[in-house]
Amino acid sequence: MADRPAAGLPEAEIEDRLVRLDALLERLEQATGADAEVARHAVEALTEVYGTALARLTHLVGGVPELAPALIRDELLHHLLVLHGLHPQPVEERVARALDGVREALRPRGGTVELTGITDGVAHLRWSGGGGCASSASAVERAVVESVLTVAPELSRVELCPAPAPPALIPAESLLRGPAASARSRSRTP
Repeated sequence: MADRPAAGLPEAEIEDRLVRLDALLERLEQATGADAEVARHAVEALTEVYGTALARLTHLVGGVPELAPALIRDELLHHLLVLHGLHPQPVEERVARALDGVREALRPRGGTVELTGITDGVAHLRWSGGGGCASSASAVERAVVESVLTVAPELSRVELCPAPAPPALIPAESLLRGPAASARSRSRTP
């Protein structure tokens, strides 16, 4: 059973409200007319006030370092802090933490993933999905992207670059040469 937050709605109800809020905001974006414009301004003003309240909270928590991890662990607070640009952890740390969890899932398949950098709001990852079919690899890619964007929604996208293939045990050039060519090259060596 999930822990109930110290105050407010249980997690399941929060998720339901967030889904409903997304739908309402989407409808509001589509709406036209003076009332729709007033409603959009009201939402913007409310968001700014709540953002300011969260900024004050994080400033107060900054004076009590042991409280910061508790704020980060709370999923709702985590997302609100990111939304308002107040998250105490840099985006690179959050992405690295998400990739730690992904690595655990990839390891049994022989897969790996690493952050190679973040530029202009794009996380660049090097990955190998391990064995498996193309549809399985595609599902893993989606899961990796989703994991990263969940902890760092301020990123515009995630780019996955395949890891370089491991070196061959036998150099390909030697496979193209016949036994006579190999003998000639050895006889020319002093």
